[in-house]
Amino acid sequence: MTHPSRRSFLKHSGTTLAGLTLSGLSTAPAILAARNPNGKLSLACVGVGGKGWSDMLELAPGNEIAAICDIDEDRLARAKAQFPGAKAYTDWRQLLEQKGIDGVMVTTPDHTHAPVTATAMRLGLHCYTQKPLTHTIHEARVLAAIAEETGVITQMGIQHHATKRLKIAIHALREDKVIGRVREVHAWTDRPGTYWKQGLDRPAPGGNPPSTVHWDQWLGTAPERPWVDKTYHPFHWRGWWDFGTGVAGDMGCHILDPIVNSLRLGAPTKVKAEGPPPHAESGPAWAEILYTFPGTDLTTETLTLRWYEAGRQPDPALFQAPADWKGSLNGILFIGEKGNLFVGFPEMPELFPRANFASYEWADLPDTNHYQEWVTAIRESRQPSTPFAYAGPLTETVLLGNVAYRCRAEIEWDSKNLTVTNVKEANQFLKRAYRPGWEVPGLG
Repeated sequence: MTHPSRRSFLKHSGTTLAGLTLSGLSTAPAILAARNPNGKLSLACVGVGGKGWSDMLELAPGNEIAAICDIDEDRLARAKAQFPGAKAYTDWRQLLEQKGIDGVMVTTPDHTHAPVTATAMRLGLHCYTQKPLTHTIHEARVLAAIAEETGVITQMGIQHHATKRLKIAIHALREDKVIGRVREVHAWTDRPGTYWKQGLDRPAPGGNPPSTVHWDQWLGTAPERPWVDKTYHPFHWRGWWDFGTGVAGDMGCHILDPIVNSLRLGAPTKVKAEGPPPHAESGPAWAEILYTFPGTDLTTETLTLRWYEAGRQPDPALFQAPADWKGSLNGILFIGEKGNLFVGFPEMPELFPRANFASYEWADLPDTNHYQEWVTAIRESRQPSTPFAYAGPLTETVLLGNVAYRCRAEIEWDSKNLTVTNVKEANQFLKRAYRPGWEVPGLG
């Protein structure tokens, strides 16, 4: 494979870079292995505070953390103390100029996932990118295409995917068909709740960024806006449309993953949302999303999936569980021909009514490390369990719930052509323009 040099590629981050085409950046698909398949990988970490800190520590064993990047110099200093040999940056574009890197971890606010990841892949670097894979549906489609074209090894960060509890639930549904064909699924979460707030008006400017925070670089591709103390950085960005994808992009990627995976679902054909009136600035205080999927060999002719946010849950009578069953704040209920399967976050799966499944034996499958799975896949020149070929379509499905909510209508989705066919104004939410000077080819 041939790639442009890092410096010549990255210095054109404005309109010149935006004019490049995907096909001009690589020659043919290929799986790229590490330079030393049996040795340490040289990894770069973009975003090293909060979730980025724990992601970095998970990837470090057996590898070299060679470069770190964060717009917050206090967070960067902490990471530098942990990995003194790593070169430190506050601008991810400068980090990607560093030579000798095998792969990049991207754990930033949602709006920065696609720009960093797309640029890294075009430079031939393997990528581990946190969920949601992207901020928009268009970005998800583009990242999946770049991953296929370049052949780099990719993984989206949905670490629950590697747990025993999800593996045995999926085995029960897919291999043992323990509840027969599934006709409907309910999935719920307690977020946003006390984690962060949504349904908010944009606040008046207040205060100034600390001298250690590079606010313009934090904004990156997002529209310019002034700093407000304790509002966007370091965490409460998630509920603002310019930066985050709300509850769907947070817990939706985790909880819808085993549904899509176990039932081999393709793209939904219809999506309808309920909730308070849409807000231009922020996600809803609560929402319920109804998806309609074409059936598969594991479902009825069509499958409905209802997603509940902010502590809302399905009717308790649907579970067919004992009266004293404690339930879960975050979980899934599969309803099939022979009964129901529940799996929680973090509760183990159960079958209801219990009497109907007294003799069923769950498969003996292991917990594995989602992070180390990615680096092992790089060494072995293969794709891991949640590559962008899987994570891209999953992210599209999750984010369609936001599109339906924001346009306040049931939308009909043409996945092949990446368009909402019945509500034209909904298509404005599939893609966004990048701030001048931060354009990335094919993305915005």
